[in-house]
Formats: sequence, structure tokens, C-alpha cells
Amino acid sequence: MRKLAVIAAVALVIGLVPLGGQTPDWYQWRGPNRDGKSPETGLLKAWPAGGPPLAWRTAGAGIGFSSLSASGGRLYTLGGRSDREYVIAFDAATGRRVWETAIGRLFYNNMGDGPRGTPTLDGDRLYALGGSGDLACLDVRTGKIVWTRNLLNEFGGRNISWGLSESPLVAGDRVLVQAGGPNAAIVALNTQTGADVWRRHSDEAGYASAVLATVGGTQQAVFFTAERALGVSVQDGRELWSYRRVANRTANIATPIVAGTRVFVSSDYGTGAALLELSPGGAREVYFTRDMRNHHSTSVLVGDYLYGFSGSILTAMRWADGVVAWRDRSVGKGSLIYADQRLYLYSENGVVGLAEPTPEGYREHGRFRLDVGSSPTWSHPIVSGGRLILRDQDAVYAYDIRQR
Repeated sequence: MRKLAVIAAVALVIGLVPLGGQTPDWYQWRGPNRDGKSPETGLLKAWPAGGPPLAWRTAGAGIGFSSLSASGGRLYTLGGRSDREYVIAFDAATGRRVWETAIGRLFYNNMGDGPRGTPTLDGDRLYALGGSGDLACLDVRTGKIVWTRNLLNEFGGRNISWGLSESPLVAGDRVLVQAGGPNAAIVALNTQTGADVWRRHSDEAGYASAVLATVGGTQQAVFFTAERALGVSVQDGRELWSYRRVANRTANIATPIVAGTRVFVSSDYGTGAALLELSPGGAREVYFTRDMRNHHSTSVLVGDYLYGFSGSILTAMRWADGVVAWRDRSVGKGSLIYADQRLYLYSENGVVGLAEPTPEGYREHGRFRLDVGSSPTWSHPIVSGGRLILRDQDAVYAYDIRQR
């Protein structure tokens, strides 16, 4: 069971401002700001019995646990079939497959094969990392490969137990990822050519995706490797701060949460979470707590409270001091996002829920269940174009959640 839980790392995976040329759609991991929140409004505040209406259901996403990105009327994800991993584009209105492009060999694992990361869109380019280390830049219109590099082969790292799961972080003219190699734990590549910009540090790769922060006028990327949380300069990769207490040696998965000059980092396996205050001189621990232990999903900050799964229990916790407001078993252990005054919950067993983010207590406003397969539903949900998009391995579902 421990191994089954750990492989949830596949669902991982991440800027604080929209990427160049992007509208505020769900064009990267965890939405436009990598914070799990959608800017959409006019959505249902409660669901009818049985859930919102199904707009379409499609097959063809392949095997794997990657989530989806959305932009320009299309949805993008990664999936595997036969011995290859593919980036796949679907029409967001109908679910029709538009194109698919093989980017590397299939990642095999006894707890679930296939890719784990989510594509990142930046203008007319898409960046995707496969489970075996294949990082590819594609043309979003045609799916044609612009450049590709295998991070493990080229930077001397080794794959981690449940496969590289990161969603690439684009910052200006560079894409940042964990390669996990000696003196190349984190690398920055040119977005247009794939050429090295810099390589730094020697940590083993973690499963978490990075986020952007700006402190004292310096843009930094906040990573969570297998060994620590750290901030590095986007410009040259130099270490700005490092914090080890929150890391475990099994699987560091959850995406860091940045708000202003504070960053929240969390992991499971009995470890816990910390709120750090960042400054030009480094990072200071505000508090450490074991009351929010994020496993494969990341909490969402709404107002003054974090809402997230601590292990299998949905928990509301005050951001400033770590005081817990409430706990509830909700839909069961899973992932969550936020849009238009509601939390969208997606359990590992295919249960989907709608809840109100309030520190006063757990308030549910509807739920339904997907008819899922034998694999856990570890692909995280997204909200795009008035629809809730869910994935279960090869199947993708679009539910109409607009107010009438």
C-alpha cells in the first residue's frame, strides 16, 4: 500500500503572472498562476443530483496520470500507448483529437505506466516532459517537434522511482526543469532552441513542479527537489535560499505555494509543512506544522486559509499561523482546485465534489461519481471555458458548469 500511495507522485506537478502571449486560461499545471485557481466566473454554485450535465466524453488520452492544459480552444495532455509517450491535443468544444506527437519512450512502473507531467503552453510553443526524461518543445498548432532533449541522458542523472513527473516552468526566454544530474540538478534551457542557458546544483530530482516568485527585485524559481526546498535565480541559477526540514526521502510531490514574499511547502510520509518568509538575504521559517501533509495534491490558498488534503483528510488551515479550522473526510483522498467561490474536489476513486471554501466548516454543494477503471484517478482536474475537465487514464470528460 505504501508503494501504491507513493506512485501518486505521477499527478504532480506548477508562475505568478501569465506567460508571454497567453490569455488567463488553464495553460499550465495548476492554472495560469500555478496556484490551483481559475479566474473564471459565472459558474454553478450548486450541482443538481447526479452532478452537472456532461458536455462530452472522449477516449484517446492513452495511459498515464498527466493532467491537462487549455488554451485557444484546445486541450493538451500526455499519454502512452505501445512503447511510446505522446503529447496529444483535443478540440475543447467536442473532445475530438486534433493531433498527437510521440516525444519519447514509455515509462514503465509496476504501479502505473506512462507520463506524469502536464504540458506548459507559451504563445505558439508547448513544452512537455515525459516520464523517461524526454523534454520536447512542440508547435501548438501542428504538433510538430521544434526541439527535444533527454534530460537523463544529457545531464547524467538517473530516473526516480516513480518517474519524472515535473511540469516545465517557463520564465521569459528559458524553460526550467529538474534534471537531477551532478552539477545539473536544475537546468535552464533556451525556449526557442533548447540550448543550455545554465546548469546548477547536484540534488536528486523530486516530483514537484516549480513556481516563480519575485523578492527584492530578483525573480526566483522555487523548487522542491528530493532533498530540499530552495530558491534559485532565474537569471543564472545561483542558490538564494535552502530549507531541508520539510523534505522526506520517499517522495516530495506538492507544488510550493507562493503569496507575496511567503512560500508554503508541504510533504507527506509523516513529515509536514512549513511557511517561509523570503527576503534578499534568504528564507526564515515562520512556522512548521504536521497538520497539513500534502501527498500528491497541493493545497489552494483562498483568502486567509489554505484548503488541502492532509493525507486523506480535507483540511482548512489558517495561512498566517497554521491553526486548523476544520477537518473532513469529504470525497476521500484526492486533489482540488478553486474557481468562482467553490472548491472542485476529485478523489482517487473517481468521486467528484463541489464545496464552499469557508473556515466555518465543510459545506458541500454536490457530488457525483465517475465510472472509472482499476487505476487511481490521480490526474488533477481543471476548469476551462465554463467546463470542468476530468481525466481517468484514456478517458477525458467535460462537464458544463456554467450558470444558466
